[in-house]
Amino acid sequence: MRIHHEPELKTPAEIRLMAQAGRLVARTLSEVRRASQVGVSLLELDGIAHLEITRSGARPTFLHYHPGFAPTPYPATICTSVNDVVVHGIPDGYPLRDGDLVSIDCAAHLDGYCADAAISYVVGSANPAAQKLIEGATAALQAGIAAAQPGGRLGDVSAAIGRVGRRFGYGIPPDFGGHGIGRAMHEPPSVSNTGLPGTGMRLRPGLVLALEPMFMAGGEDRYVVDGNGWALRTSDGSLAAHVEHSVAITDSGPVVLTVDDGPRP
Repeated sequence: MRIHHEPELKTPAEIRLMAQAGRLVARTLSEVRRASQVGVSLLELDGIAHLEITRSGARPTFLHYHPGFAPTPYPATICTSVNDVVVHGIPDGYPLRDGDLVSIDCAAHLDGYCADAAISYVVGSANPAAQKLIEGATAALQAGIAAAQPGGRLGDVSAAIGRVGRRFGYGIPPDFGGHGIGRAMHEPPSVSNTGLPGTGMRLRPGLVLALEPMFMAGGEDRYVVDGNGWALRTSDGSLAAHVEHSVAITDSGPVVLTVDDGPRP
């Protein structure tokens, strides 16, 4: 989603609140991954996520969310993207199969603040091609986090992510990427997964970004949109992977908020 306007800088207290939401999102993703066994349906995974979030007194951010690009509000708690689905897959009765590459995207609002994260993993037996893709996306996310330094530029983050993807030969969807986050899930700035170092806005302490590499194994940057107006699929039917963390820029460097044990450098 392309986002404009000036970003809102968060106070240390607000970042601590976002970290509480981040811990919940991380726990929810862990529970969903643990439940992802062969034969379990995507709807069952959505139910697990919904229970984990609501019983913690939080609100599933995706549920009923209606961005401008989508024809209808989102009908579920998590996005469940399988194999050739890049992002925004809607949970349905599909039963997980051995070797499926699954990407789960989750966001929650807790005490007025949001956190957003995504994981990709293989169900059942090892799938070397899928695992390599996941490792590439994860390496890109780590590179993006490392580049999110106070005083740097937003283009440094985008370039770090894109550099890893191109090195692996993966396609990168041009119209979707990361974003600012805080009281709302999507805040300025937009964070492209490709870019030029030394360009873009200055990264200042208090800025919180959701960084989310999305890579397509076939190498093409093109994608197609499902008839539901939400799910993005690779144009060539190849596998896709999506990983994400919410990251705060602080005086001492980037801090990942969406981890089980809370903020860490």
